[in-house]
Amino acid sequence: MRGPHNIIRLIRTGATFERTGAMKVVLEALEAGPLLRVTFRTLAWPFRWLGYRGDVSMPPVPRALTALGPAYIKFGQILSTRPDVVGEDMAVQLRVLQDKLPPFSMRSAKETIQKELGQSFDQLFTSFSEPVAAASLAQVHKAHLADTGEGVAVKILRPGIERAFRTDIDAFYFAARTIEFLSPSSRRLRPMDVIAHFEGVVMAELDLRLESAAAAEFAANTDGDAGFQVPQVRWALSSRRVMTLDWAEGTNIGLNNALDTAGHDRSELAARVLQLFLNHALRDGYFHGDMHQGNLKVAANGDIIAYDFGIMGRIDEYTRRVYAEILFGFIRKDYQRVAEVHFEAGYVPADRDVDEFARALRAVGEPIFGMDASRISMARLLSYLFEVTERFGMETRTELILLQRTMVVVEGVARSLDPHMNIWQVAKPVVENYIKESIGPKALLRDLRKTAMILTRFGPQLPRLAEDALIKLNNPPPPPKPQRRRARLAWMALGSVLTASAIWLASLI
Repeated sequence: MRGPHNIIRLIRTGATFERTGAMKVVLEALEAGPLLRVTFRTLAWPFRWLGYRGDVSMPPVPRALTALGPAYIKFGQILSTRPDVVGEDMAVQLRVLQDKLPPFSMRSAKETIQKELGQSFDQLFTSFSEPVAAASLAQVHKAHLADTGEGVAVKILRPGIERAFRTDIDAFYFAARTIEFLSPSSRRLRPMDVIAHFEGVVMAELDLRLESAAAAEFAANTDGDAGFQVPQVRWALSSRRVMTLDWAEGTNIGLNNALDTAGHDRSELAARVLQLFLNHALRDGYFHGDMHQGNLKVAANGDIIAYDFGIMGRIDEYTRRVYAEILFGFIRKDYQRVAEVHFEAGYVPADRDVDEFARALRAVGEPIFGMDASRISMARLLSYLFEVTERFGMETRTELILLQRTMVVVEGVARSLDPHMNIWQVAKPVVENYIKESIGPKALLRDLRKTAMILTRFGPQLPRLAEDALIKLNNPPPPPKPQRRRARLAWMALGSVLTASAIWLASLI
């Protein structure tokens, strides 16, 4: 239930951050001004005793987030991929939240498997390891099948995670609604929509059947991609709270020394991981939305292996074309075309000046492209671009949040492999190829063919639809009757009573 009772949860959040020392660290990382720091610390300090103590062996911020529960841990995971927001030191601290959390018991894991799959545990597996990874929502075990002896990865949701998550997300909704009420200017950023998007992503992660379906679709889309693997789903051993995949053996892509020892070319891996992501996003419109180092391995033959498909992104074909044109325009330094694309797509209000917007984009792009190749950053470009679009009245597009975030994550992975990589030089052939295939005479013919097919399917209904439209056009509905004075007074009285009641309840609370 979303209501003022969530104030208690938010107070406990601030108290936990203050008690663990995370409040000071976060405010410093965000470079908050003196007034903001004093305000937050003053409000949280009296309630410090309400905060959770957490694991004292952890750094302050991971300690606070882990103590507060799964939804807070999820936010921490997202922030760990944004050093441009929280700083490099903070991002490194938060990476412990990706797959190194305390596991739940083996007994609970086995009970869940037997309950979900409806078979005796010993009938299914000949071996079952201790957890090899434990994250905020689930943990993973390595096992061997009783019938074939093949190695598999078994992912199991944490006990009671669904209820714990709903409790936290309700508090987030209340906080977002309060922010919108107290700060009307924040409504442009759509805080409620952002929380709704976050909730939808995590709710999908809480049903492993959906993750299994995502893994299967992703595997089918990328079947022909050289140097890339997706483990196959074992559907007979998967359910709502259990998912089983083929075991993927390889070196974590974040372990540079191990990759060097194995003889892998890190520069080539960096280029491939970026190009694979761009291909998935632009070509397929379906991409892995959580491509941090903890979800990528490098096989002995050099293939990149992806796993953990709880967060997947999907973008429609029109949006893919728009984003490709924006990227391509920046790569060619054609700022006028980038500005026109924003206006054509309706991202920027039509009453703004397109030439002025193009000049603002040039001010964003030129300093970045004038840098050394190792310093050219997609993350920095996105950050500056958001500042410019905000100034020109562009609203936050919640359906693209995941795409934008993942672009920054993938750049971080590539940079960790090859700090001197030129992001734009690597991205250019992929974007150029997509532009060639999706924008031009061939694409026009393909679109016309699709349109004709749609019209063919609905052909029998077209005469009736045209007739209904013409009848409505020739017979407009009668204008609404004017409201009677007595009815208006009744509604005014009812509104006054409701307002007074709300004020009285607020004073009691």
